[in-house]
Amino acid sequence: MKTETFDELLGSMKEALEHAEGKRNLKTTTMPIPPAPLDGRAVKRARAALHASQAVFARYLNVSTKLVQAWEAGRRVPDGPALVLLHIAADQPELIELIRRQARGGKRRLTKDTSRSRRRRTGVTRPQIAAAARG
Repeated sequence: MKTETFDELLGSMKEALEHAEGKRNLKTTTMPIPPAPLDGRAVKRARAALHASQAVFARYLNVSTKLVQAWEAGRRVPDGPALVLLHIAADQPELIELIRRQARGGKRRLTKDTSRSRRRRTGVTRPQIAAAARG
C-alpha cells in the first residue's frame, strides 16, 4: 500500500475514533424516508380521485399513457419522481387539480383574445383584456 493512501486511512480512523469518544462533532445529515411503493390499485384510485382518464392522468404526471396502463395492470411499478407525484395525487388530488387549472389559465393569459363573441359572453372589455395581457 502506498504511504499516501495509508496516511489518509490512518487519519480517517483517528477522526472516527475522536467522534466515537465524543471529542469531535461531525456533520450528519438525515436523509428523508423514500415514499412507499404503490401498486396498480393505488394508482387507479389516485386517478379516479381526479376523475381523469388514463391519458389525462398521464399528462398530469408528464408520463406516457402506456406507462399509466402498465402501472395499473401491475406490469410496472412507479418509481422516482413519478412515485412522489403519485403520492401527492393520492393524498391531495385538489393540489393536482389546482396546478392543472393554473397551467390552463396561464396559457390563456399569454394569448391576446380580442374576439367580440368572447367579450360579449364574458362581459370583459377590450381595455381589460389589454391590461391582463400586459400583466
